[in-house]
Amino acid sequence: MSRDPPSPSHLSTTSDDEEDPHQTLIPQNETKPSPLHPPTGPSVFEIGRTTASRITRSAASPSKRCLILAVCLPLVLVLLFFSLDLRRTFSSVLPAGPAATSDRMREAELRALFLLRNQQLGLMRLWNSTLPSDAGFGSKVNGSDLSPTPSPVRSSNLSDVSLREIKSALLEQLRVNREIRDVLLSGHGIGNFSELENNFGPEFDFPNFGSEICKKTERPTDRRTIEWKPKKDRFLFAICLSGQMSNHLICLEKHMFFAALLDRILILPSPKVDYEYSHVLDIEHINKCFGRKVVMTFEEYEQEKKGKIHINKFICYMASPPCYLDEEHVKKLKSAGVSIGSKLEAVWPEDAKLKEPKKRFVGDIMPKFSSNEEVIAVGDLFYADVEEEWVMQPGGPLKHSCQTVIQPSRLIVLTAQRFVQTFLGGNFVALHFRRHGFLKFCNVKKESCFFPIPQAADCVKRIVEEAGSPLIYHSTDAADSETTLLQKLVKLNGEEVPLVRRPEHNSAEKWDALVYRNHLGGDAQVEAMLDKTICAMAKVFVGSAGSTFTEDILRLRRGWGSSSSCDQYLCQGHLPNFIAETD
Repeated sequence: MSRDPPSPSHLSTTSDDEEDPHQTLIPQNETKPSPLHPPTGPSVFEIGRTTASRITRSAASPSKRCLILAVCLPLVLVLLFFSLDLRRTFSSVLPAGPAATSDRMREAELRALFLLRNQQLGLMRLWNSTLPSDAGFGSKVNGSDLSPTPSPVRSSNLSDVSLREIKSALLEQLRVNREIRDVLLSGHGIGNFSELENNFGPEFDFPNFGSEICKKTERPTDRRTIEWKPKKDRFLFAICLSGQMSNHLICLEKHMFFAALLDRILILPSPKVDYEYSHVLDIEHINKCFGRKVVMTFEEYEQEKKGKIHINKFICYMASPPCYLDEEHVKKLKSAGVSIGSKLEAVWPEDAKLKEPKKRFVGDIMPKFSSNEEVIAVGDLFYADVEEEWVMQPGGPLKHSCQTVIQPSRLIVLTAQRFVQTFLGGNFVALHFRRHGFLKFCNVKKESCFFPIPQAADCVKRIVEEAGSPLIYHSTDAADSETTLLQKLVKLNGEEVPLVRRPEHNSAEKWDALVYRNHLGGDAQVEAMLDKTICAMAKVFVGSAGSTFTEDILRLRRGWGSSSSCDQYLCQGHLPNFIAETD
């Protein structure tokens, strides 16, 4: 899974993954048989002459008049049809024609031909990309080179095209098709398809494909799970240090997995060392999901032990440094009233030489981390790669009765619902547009994830059109100069698509009253979780690849069943059309 960049000091509690977006962060080939020999029968005109002579010879015969009429009438109708100006068909909506009308139609027809050519090129490139490199199929039509032009499509082998890429390319051609229709209609003075349908019938009703594309994805019915049945007197002390809140939530999820494997209750970190999790998470919801006490806040455990909190043993998963703890954080633990009874030692010290965490499985964990000590700690698990596909499946790896276990507090969910009802409605796209600290982070990766604003706007525009949504909820840490330009460039049918952001608190507005009534207004982590919750409620979500803020939103959407077939990373499958050199 993509991670946000660690902070300059890999043990610092700050990171480029800023939680508060307002602070920082595919028609089958139809082959027509060509005539190999010219027709030997009479031509169309010969047929006409033959018919005329027959009519002359038989016209005086009354018994054949009906037959003559039956033959002549269709011919007369056909002649009338082709002799009339087709444009009269549209006379009810086309103003009587000065020379300007003819010029406008000619311009529209030329524009339509240009678009048709582009559509042909696009479809041929898609076709060519599905062929093996040595297939030997020609890539020229009428002398035009239709081989794929250099493009930022991310693929090491163009014969290996993903379903998403095919769908995206076909949707693009549907858009071109619609633009061609718009251009042709404009030449006849017709403003839109509904006007055309009203005047000439339902056969001119062009369907809106957007509403049929972005559908909710079904939750998997079978999950691989284990039960969490902790012993009442055995505990796992959670320690999460990497990055900010989103990273810490991933760390907590992995701690829950370890606690279930080891039959222990999980103690959440102290707010003196970590975040105030009770402000942003529904802690009681976690216990209700399992039907027993599986999680305790630091304060609960402190009260139970009458202020004497002791970690009997550190069994460190991370090797460098052991438990991912440095002297500063050890001091913070001690200042929070936590005593440490053992030396910090790594279970796999050889991992210190590895650049990437080694994949491990349950069979590796059980013999190394099992202990009879009352309280143990395993250190930061954010970078731990243990049964990752299992842990990160929708709903998580543990057997429970809820949609998702780690979710926002009830207060934040209600506030998000009220904001959506006030400003957005049920049909909106959510965009997490990560920018702060992302340029350098993305550009050192093999495939950069930092896109120029115009390219990002084009990607957003396509998704909004697919979703058929009238507006976008914009969660971002970008500067005003960037968001202003993005807003100007995200247009459909010549009109800007609103990018909606949460406004500053206004006592006249009641959507955020619960937050301020509970003295949580202005809390950066509450506002960040509120942003995540709103995004998780969207019809379609577009995130930033590499951001754990985005990953946490996707986790919520999978858990809540709000995931869409159109959910994706911004400009997914493409590279930036311009990448700066690294310093």
